[in-house]
Amino acid sequence: MTAAVSPRFIYKICPETLWRAAESAGVFRGAPVDVQDGFIHFSTAAQAVETAAKHFAGQDNLLLVQVDTSQLGERLKWEVSRGGALFPHLYGDLDLKAVTRVDKLPLGQGGAHVFPAML
Repeated sequence: MTAAVSPRFIYKICPETLWRAAESAGVFRGAPVDVQDGFIHFSTAAQAVETAAKHFAGQDNLLLVQVDTSQLGERLKWEVSRGGALFPHLYGDLDLKAVTRVDKLPLGQGGAHVFPAML
């Protein structure tokens, strides 16, 4: 996917404690799975609900972090992942200046995460 057709925003689902530590440090270096894989995993708005269900089922105290793709430059790569879909991967640390919004991602009554209306 080229920058011309990439969405303006991508999303990171993150445990709140990990994100608050990143805010204190001024940079997000990724969750343990990101560090292990060598890049920070993101989802598009259309992919975020499935990502939450697949990788964060039943987990509470999560945040949904919105990131402006125009701030990421060449380090943002679109790579084939789940089901052949292209997913955004950031090779390097996330500068918090690229973060435009952070919302709580609570569990609903049925156990699925409740996403903000903007998604």
